[in-house]
Amino acid sequence: MSQYQAVYEAWKADPENFWKEAAKEIDWIKPADKIFDVVDGLDRWFVGGQCNTCYNCVDRHVEGGRADQPAVIYDSPITGKKASLTYKELLDEVATFAAVLADQGVGKGDRVICYMPMIVEATISMLACARIGAVHSVVFGGFAPKELATRIDDAKPNLIVTASCGIEPGRIVEYKPLLDEAIELSAHKPGGCILLQREQATASMIEGRDQDWSELVSAAKAAGKWAECVPVAATDPLYILYTSGTTGVPKGVVRDNGGHMVALKWTMWNMYGIEPGDVWWTASDVGWVVGHSYIVYAPLLHGCTTIVFEGKPVGTPDAGTFWRVISEHGVAALFTAPTAFRAIKKEDPQGQLIGNYDMSCFKTLFLAGERADPDTLQWAEEKLKVPVIDHWWQTETGWTIAGNPLGLGLLPVKHGSSTVPMPGYLMRILDDEGNEAKRGDIGAICVKLPLPPGCLPTLWQDDERFQESYMSAFPGHYETSDAGYMDEDGYIYIMARTDDIINVAGHRLSTGGMEEVLASHPDVAECAVLGIADNLKGQIPAGFIVLNSGVDRSPGDIEKECVSLVRAKIGPVAAFKTAVTVIRLPKTRSGKILRGTMRKIADGEAWSMPATIDDPAILDEITDAMKDRGIAN
Repeated sequence: MSQYQAVYEAWKADPENFWKEAAKEIDWIKPADKIFDVVDGLDRWFVGGQCNTCYNCVDRHVEGGRADQPAVIYDSPITGKKASLTYKELLDEVATFAAVLADQGVGKGDRVICYMPMIVEATISMLACARIGAVHSVVFGGFAPKELATRIDDAKPNLIVTASCGIEPGRIVEYKPLLDEAIELSAHKPGGCILLQREQATASMIEGRDQDWSELVSAAKAAGKWAECVPVAATDPLYILYTSGTTGVPKGVVRDNGGHMVALKWTMWNMYGIEPGDVWWTASDVGWVVGHSYIVYAPLLHGCTTIVFEGKPVGTPDAGTFWRVISEHGVAALFTAPTAFRAIKKEDPQGQLIGNYDMSCFKTLFLAGERADPDTLQWAEEKLKVPVIDHWWQTETGWTIAGNPLGLGLLPVKHGSSTVPMPGYLMRILDDEGNEAKRGDIGAICVKLPLPPGCLPTLWQDDERFQESYMSAFPGHYETSDAGYMDEDGYIYIMARTDDIINVAGHRLSTGGMEEVLASHPDVAECAVLGIADNLKGQIPAGFIVLNSGVDRSPGDIEKECVSLVRAKIGPVAAFKTAVTVIRLPKTRSGKILRGTMRKIADGEAWSMPATIDDPAILDEITDAMKDRGIAN
């Protein structure tokens, strides 16, 4: 029997006591005066408390008997390198680099931008900032100069920490020219840059501004420099993370220290069923919120071994690389995006490569980051023979809004649903007038305020925009900007972003529902459905499909079958008449399909190249495919 219902009801009955109990898992310098309070118009948790996130992630495990346990394993199939740091070794590196930052004039409350690839030094730089009370802002390595410049101007960092390059399959992305251009474009000029030279590319240094990571660290170690943990308020910011794809003035999501630690520590057992000492792998990037929460902070708070993986699910070298990492490092649970599994399924539809590895250590697969279609979930269940758990959360929340809590006892799985709300989240499905929708009806998915610990308390230096962006549409609620419904059992179904609910001749239809049907076709690896402007019906849907590797049937025949499938499963009301086969779909580097940009191309609207796009050439391919089929205006 799952304990979920009892735990959720205990939270509803006394939220403050629930989080007070959860906070006992964290080491506090000073306990909070108030568990919850409204401060300067903002909802705040653990007010008056003092703590240090780095201490809770590293020092306390060294003191508590985990000094010799691996804390971080680095695995890079792209470079062929692997490394491991124990908790004691991680502490030495973090305390030394924190001393380096302090020597550069960085102190409590100062900002540091980390523009880094997926290497251990990215984790070290984040923890070093936390150690001395500095606020880090990680920007995805290789981000375009203009977008990086907007983040420099908003965060106003004292210092930028970077590396000479990132490495993608078949290419080296040199970071320094991008960073130099960004600093040239920005009005705010950082006090300096610390640069890690990687052997794959040597970056030029600007005298008086740039300093070498290895030289600074070596000198600090020789001088015996070591930074102690600086006490910070629980409500002080730990980091700023800019929402992906923003243009103009970016939205800097703020994460505080106290509530963040309490929420993430709670999730590791209750949501993920992970024990301290387990090997945990999140196949993401530290540039995204998933990387912040579940590559760096949550696993280290819990005393786990976390994996930093520099590779791709396919092509480094093949669709079996995930199984190799799991087998080699004894991974208990993997957390990744559904798009990774769609890529694996496309290359190895029968899952034959799984049989090459001993996967007996592997217990659970968690998926999040975008909607997980039932077909992909069922494929993973069948091939891996472990629970496959979809869950839903956002950059803004930092941890699970709705999921199936393994630690509390799994609830029955309903494919297509991210299951039930976690403690802290009182969910409401609201119609356009703000009334609660009937069970089964699609509406705007909202959270009744206050948001729980770990969620954003505001945007960086912009409380007014915070209220306007998230709280204004439905007073008393946080608007997720996702649309979906709740069934009779309280299960939540995320069907699309609010913008992707299309209106076909007065009928509100979910593109996610149509994608679910298309993905069920045995020859379809992945798909995207767009609502395209139509003079008669307002909008009509068009589907774009990518076929599985090895499919040798006529694309035209498969397209006709897809159209028939949607009409059979959803009905003529969907007005679904167009399916287009494409080689690949445009995605962000985190794997999210750029549906909004595709729709703008189809509708002939002005659009700009998304800053987070993985390969800009794909948009040219999509535009050509649309024109060939008479879709693009």
